[in-house]
Amino acid sequence: MTEKEYNYCVDIYADNVYRFIVKNLRHEEDARDIVQTAFEKLWRNRENVENEKSKSYLFTVAYNQMIDHIRKVKRISHREISADEMKPGHQKNTNLKKVLMEALNRLNETQRSLVMLKDYEGYNYSEIGEITGLTESQVKVYLHRARLTLRNYLVSPENVM
Repeated sequence: MTEKEYNYCVDIYADNVYRFIVKNLRHEEDARDIVQTAFEKLWRNRENVENEKSKSYLFTVAYNQMIDHIRKVKRISHREISADEMKPGHQKNTNLKKVLMEALNRLNETQRSLVMLKDYEGYNYSEIGEITGLTESQVKVYLHRARLTLRNYLVSPENVM
């Protein structure tokens, strides 16, 4: 990978990687640090990374950094990561966002990451498997279970709008 190709990757993928991490961590500063570390690792390993696989490489590194960060935070503080602060907006949209965030918070870290990679970032099962280190079958099973949890929460009477 050349310097020009690296800069192109930064331009194209930085926002996507950041969105993925911040949606999972719900902490902007930590997400920025993780994204910066991912791009730093890409830069250090640019000779070994094919340009066509740079997106997958970035998401894999960022995902692994995020999991390490979550484990570290849990070890240090033994508390839940605080929920994302909702920005003021339309009441209906705010309530919908709040319900969706509460639904996503019911998932474990792996399930939440899989849902975000599949439904938000648009990766296929094999790409998600490469990023997370799971088999394609595991990805499908975990996604199915995550979606059942989401559906059961979202269709409960107290959450229907």
